Amino acid sequence: VLCGRTDDCPEKYGEKRTYVAYNLTVHYYCLLMSSGIWQRGEEDEGVDGFLIADIRKEVNRAAKLKCNICKKKGASIGCVAPKCKRSYHFPCGIQKECIFQFMEDFRSYCWEHKPVQKFSDKESRGTSQCTICLDLVEQLPVYAVLKSPCCKNAWFHRECLQYQALSAGIFFFRCSVCNNKDKFQKEMLRMGIHIPEKDASWELEENAYQDLLQCYQHCDIKRCLCKKGRDYNEPDSKWEIKRCQYCGSRGTHLACSAMKSWEQNWECMECRSILAKSGNYSKPKKRSLATSEKTDGTTCLLEEPSPKCPRQSPGSQRNFLLQSPKIMCQNNLSPCSHREHPASNRVMMSLSPLMSNRNCSLRKKHLRNKRREVSNILKELKLQVNTKTTRLNINAENIWNSALKGFRQRNFNPTNTIEIKFTNCKNRSKTDTSAASKHHFFQLLMLHLQNSSLFEGSSAKNLSLDFQAVKENLYFEAGKMIAVSLVHGGPSPCFFSKTLFNCLVYGPENVKPALEDVADVDVARTIKMIKYANSLSSLQSAIQDCYEFLAAAGCLRPTTSLCDKNMLVNDILIHHVIKRIISPLESFRQGLKTLGVLEKMQMHPDAFSSILCHKPERLSAETICDLFTIHSSSDVNKVEGADFWMGYLQDVESGESVVTLEDILLFVTGSISIPPIGFDPEPTIKFLHIRYPIGNRLFNCLELPITKTYDQFKNKMEFTIRNTLRVDRE
Repeated sequence: VLCGRTDDCPEKYGEKRTYVAYNLTVHYYCLLMSSGIWQRGEEDEGVDGFLIADIRKEVNRAAKLKCNICKKKGASIGCVAPKCKRSYHFPCGIQKECIFQFMEDFRSYCWEHKPVQKFSDKESRGTSQCTICLDLVEQLPVYAVLKSPCCKNAWFHRECLQYQALSAGIFFFRCSVCNNKDKFQKEMLRMGIHIPEKDASWELEENAYQDLLQCYQHCDIKRCLCKKGRDYNEPDSKWEIKRCQYCGSRGTHLACSAMKSWEQNWECMECRSILAKSGNYSKPKKRSLATSEKTDGTTCLLEEPSPKCPRQSPGSQRNFLLQSPKIMCQNNLSPCSHREHPASNRVMMSLSPLMSNRNCSLRKKHLRNKRREVSNILKELKLQVNTKTTRLNINAENIWNSALKGFRQRNFNPTNTIEIKFTNCKNRSKTDTSAASKHHFFQLLMLHLQNSSLFEGSSAKNLSLDFQAVKENLYFEAGKMIAVSLVHGGPSPCFFSKTLFNCLVYGPENVKPALEDVADVDVARTIKMIKYANSLSSLQSAIQDCYEFLAAAGCLRPTTSLCDKNMLVNDILIHHVIKRIISPLESFRQGLKTLGVLEKMQMHPDAFSSILCHKPERLSAETICDLFTIHSSSDVNKVEGADFWMGYLQDVESGESVVTLEDILLFVTGSISIPPIGFDPEPTIKFLHIRYPIGNRLFNCLELPITKTYDQFKNKMEFTIRNTLRVDRE
């Protein structure tokens, strides 16, 4: 009734709607852009708020106006430029390259007064690739071509941008090169791109990316030792599956490849053969177990303790053997070269026990104070969380996919109280409370993030460059998940490198990366070749060998002296560690802004560094004792009960028990570590006339039996904790 056309093309004219009761058919865009009508009704009245009576008045008004393009009556749209009296139909305006702004007052501009993008004379004129359809696009200021306001060399076809905007919606429409959202959307709206206020089309598909988000979980070793099968994967155990560090499409159980730690690298046979042919593969040297793994008195994390021998708590290590970072020669104790020397030419330098213990104690005390500061900050942030509940249905076997789906659901709000339901566990233990489930969920999620393709490195990790993750905005989601975990009582990631942390807090432009931040073996080798060149000719030869890499990185520079290598190494490090991942970093920063976490990180960098860049302090008897507050009734000997409790903690710490301090914490709270924010409610102990101890995870309360002797107390504790945790594991 407005443009007089029968075309049904939602991408160009909006949805075509027919209302039989009113004998009315309209294109949605024709209605939006008509100059003489406003939405005077509610959303459910008339046509999206446009009242039927108002539409008929607009049709009558337009019937008197002639279109300046097709010369027919019914031109309901007018140019808003002062003194311009041109009127036209919406389809005619599209054909004549008019601009329609789908924002604010829904203004329309004719072909003469329409807004145009400004181009400086210095900008090159030629062709480039449209980053959406990948076809060539002319770099010209014409209607069919649009330039990104946030990227220098990003050009798009107008039609490609419009299709992407309709698909992505207002929440996901952003620059496909740098991921900028606000600046990009503002410019596109100004230039007539319609961005609908709806969720992205791919968000409406059930499990659309389930296959893509699954990590490879299969043991490919010829002789798999796991009795539960090749697909069995148990994190933090010898049956955890480690993927090939090069291809990621082959895996092995740690035990099946005799690996002692998850941090060890592993290559599949295919990648190993390729490396061998290229001359880049060298077999790892064998180390004596006596010298390499047993000198500090610790036991391997992957070895199960003998049933006859009590396990030693990780917190019970008392000996500190320190090797000097600068190896001293035996002859005159002068510093040797940094290169590796034979074992016979090296000696172990041990500091006095008093000095090493003092330094270690001061460092631990500093970290403890900073973590106490973080706890108070996070408790302050938690005041935002209300009592309204959001339930997340989580599949523990596919933690990332189900977490992503939960965080992206429409009703998810980080300020709501989060409740976790594990959907793949039919027989959950009765002691598995909401708080315990939530902590377990965040623990699995942080572990997955640590081992995901979003990060690279061994223990101290930086962001990696994963184009698929950038496209799906996964870096933002990862930052958001970490922020939510910290405020809602989950663990912290603990694997950030100092470089990554500083980039987040101080900005990437103020950070100088180090060689240790380079996870790519080939890039690290290239940097070392340049860094350790000892003559100008060897430096130029090294540059020539990696010419293509340096050119692609934009790091080529003239070298006239040997000292030029330092600037070149610095350029490569900044490109590879920072500039290369600037888009993921910005997205990750945006996610960490959730609940105000990033702002607090920037205000208290030292405090947050203690939980993001350092692993949690190992539990000790003193830590557990300070954590619990003892309550007792009037008829109970509180002093004697407390003595038994303290004595038992000391036995556990010294290894004279079949349980560990982590087992005790897990028995009471459902967590194996103390979260940065602390426990809510705070853990308490009650001495009662009961037969066996009870761990009430709902209230973080440990109810202990009153016994006549310490041996009775210890036996009951060990019997109950060991059997309860065994049932939980089963």
